[in-house]
Amino acid sequence: MLPALAALALGACASDRGAYPTLERRAAERVNGTAPVVSPDTAPAALPAPPSADLIDQLDLALAQARTADARFRQQTPRTRDLVANARGAAVASEAWSVATVAVADLESARSEAMTALADVDALYAAARIAGDDATAIESVRSQILEMVASQDAVLDSLKDSLAI
Repeated sequence: MLPALAALALGACASDRGAYPTLERRAAERVNGTAPVVSPDTAPAALPAPPSADLIDQLDLALAQARTADARFRQQTPRTRDLVANARGAAVASEAWSVATVAVADLESARSEAMTALADVDALYAAARIAGDDATAIESVRSQILEMVASQDAVLDSLKDSLAI
């Protein structure tokens, strides 16, 4: 019975060839013509315009602000680590815990100054991208500030974990 059904099914596949399109390539699918010849004298793509002096000043100011905040953060970090180490195991709201928590808050304040600089650079970046301008200089400064902030975040996370904040 199975061979009879298979023969019947295969026979159905071969019927009415004219009702279906052929799978051969059509004329529109064939490649015609030639590719344009590229001359070595062809002008290269235009280079992006250099950043304006105003943009460079804004980027320098933001980077300086972030570096100042990072220096303050790094200067305060050892003292804060010591205070957090002294508060380890202390009761929440105890004197040692409170002093350590305030020190961590001071570090967060320094980080917020770097975040303000990052927000300024992000606004410049967004404006450049929307305008279709080259944002290479902005991206460079932005990545430097992001590295500072990421490093600060790692320190703060470690200190907060120790205090169980």
